[in-house]
Amino acid sequence: MLAVAAIASGCAQFGGPPVRPAPGQEPPLHAPPARALDSYATRLRSAYLARAAAARHWGLKRVPLTAPPPPAKKPEIRARKGFEVDDQEELNLPPVFTTIPTRQKVVFLTIDDGAEKDPAFLRMMSDLKIPYSAFLSDFAVKDDYAYFRRMQSEGVTLNNHTLTHPYLPGLSYREQKHEICGMQKIMKRQFGKAPTVFRPPFGNYNQDTLMAAKSCGIKYAPIWDEEVFVDHWEYREDDLDLHPGDIVLTHFRGRDEWDGTMVDDMRRFLNRVTAEGYAVARLEDYL
Repeated sequence: MLAVAAIASGCAQFGGPPVRPAPGQEPPLHAPPARALDSYATRLRSAYLARAAAARHWGLKRVPLTAPPPPAKKPEIRARKGFEVDDQEELNLPPVFTTIPTRQKVVFLTIDDGAEKDPAFLRMMSDLKIPYSAFLSDFAVKDDYAYFRRMQSEGVTLNNHTLTHPYLPGLSYREQKHEICGMQKIMKRQFGKAPTVFRPPFGNYNQDTLMAAKSCGIKYAPIWDEEVFVDHWEYREDDLDLHPGDIVLTHFRGRDEWDGTMVDDMRRFLNRVTAEGYAVARLEDYL
């Protein structure tokens, strides 16, 4: 019998029909080790408790929701209707958009220019594990590139917002290209990478803007659907509401220009989105 079993086993190994165990002698089914499940649950609970403690420390009303994993298949990003320029598709120009097409209840936090460099803001966002994208202008960041390197070390993507923050449609193509490509060179030198995402200052652009951006290696030109300030929100849509995939804008500002700090601004933002059931996701994960 042992010889027969050995021959049968050899046939299965080398391409013969599979050998099925005799009735009643099937191997037992094994559940995943309880220790692995316990370890995973422990990590989840520890992460939640840390976030809850951070939420209390920073004065939030609720614990921010955790974003779902990035989509395996990225959504198709096209220019928002009415925001196209002439020959948009024929020239394959970077699309201008205000919302990411998704059904998930996520929004995307973007912060512009870099004028205020509040260390408490960095601690807050790190403690809470909130993703965001920074759009930098050199005139505002050149006095402290190290601040934004610390931000980058926390996983924040640093994007292009021109050298001097001008009204781009008022410039020639060559001048616009200098503003955008010049910032690409500085970002590569200071932060190790030239971005593929660019936001035109004030959200203003024309065909020359997008053609210049493309020539500098830019693939996307997101603007925003809502803007949050330390004391109020502003909306692009008439319903004055958040929507899945909305891009939210704020600025690096402090008490010199606002009646509050960036921490106050983030507290207003996070309290609102969490109360409405939204998580904050990372913009670049959807591009």
